[in-house]
Amino acid sequence: MRVVTIAESALVIVERPDPVPGPGEVLISVRAAGLNPADALQRRGFYPAPPGSPPDVPGLEAAGEVVALGPGTSRFAIGDRVMALVGGGGQAELLAVHESCVLKVPDRLGWAEAGGFCEVFITAHDALFTQAALGLGETVCIHAAAGGVGTAAVQLARVAGAQVVATVRGPHRRSAVEALGADLVVEVDGFGAHGPFDVVLETLGAVNLAEDLTSLASGGRIVVIGVSRGGRAEVDLLALMAVRGRILGSTLRARPLEGRAAAVQAVGRHVLPLLAEGRIEVPVAATFDVGDIDAAYEHLAMSGKLGKVVVTFGQ
Repeated sequence: MRVVTIAESALVIVERPDPVPGPGEVLISVRAAGLNPADALQRRGFYPAPPGSPPDVPGLEAAGEVVALGPGTSRFAIGDRVMALVGGGGQAELLAVHESCVLKVPDRLGWAEAGGFCEVFITAHDALFTQAALGLGETVCIHAAAGGVGTAAVQLARVAGAQVVATVRGPHRRSAVEALGADLVVEVDGFGAHGPFDVVLETLGAVNLAEDLTSLASGGRIVVIGVSRGGRAEVDLLALMAVRGRILGSTLRARPLEGRAAAVQAVGRHVLPLLAEGRIEVPVAATFDVGDIDAAYEHLAMSGKLGKVVVTFGQ
């Protein structure tokens, strides 16, 4: 099988032996795989794969058809269209993954959308509802709302009945984010004036934390899921105490199988029906054949896009 590998920060497509599914695993013939900022960080040596995942093959999500079943597998059949969340290795023609981290692809969804669904929607759902317990009628601020996690979070918060304030850089993507369900789309500079917020989804990190805190409502929660704009910040503890606030941190990739599976299955119960009904969508900014993997990663690094970058495997 063809596999995208990282060799001294370069992306190289190589041939490797086909994997064999183990107990409880399904083997997926990959049609599409989403790219995520974590992949770019891994390429630069800053985000190593967790134990049990290939150390040199990026990819946290993929979609395709089940072509083989491991011993004890019961949830899927050969030929099923599926999408999966993995700790790494998703950018390959074949992927063996435990069935607890796999979801069926709704009939209405194309391969590109399915390949870009799992990482961002599971991250957003886990952060907003499992970690921050976003409730009906609460106000949430979603940073970097035009990105993959941001577009997912805006839609999920909308269908949950929250008031959504979304931040974006530049005015040209505002209308698209509004169309996804944001009640108000603003520049990140000065976003706190539109609070107070019951929940803040912090995707950028330290650069926003001081204003996140000063714009927090009583009992508010800040959940940090990204640190691309800084991993260290000073916290005004008196301000945090005054509003009885909480600062939470979360990642998916480092969790053991059971933790990732719980997040996947929660999305299977609560989000997959919305996807099947067309009440939410997976915005795709661009698709690339895996043979153009360098161009795909260059596009991932570009600003100004809306939604996911996906690579496809012609089969």
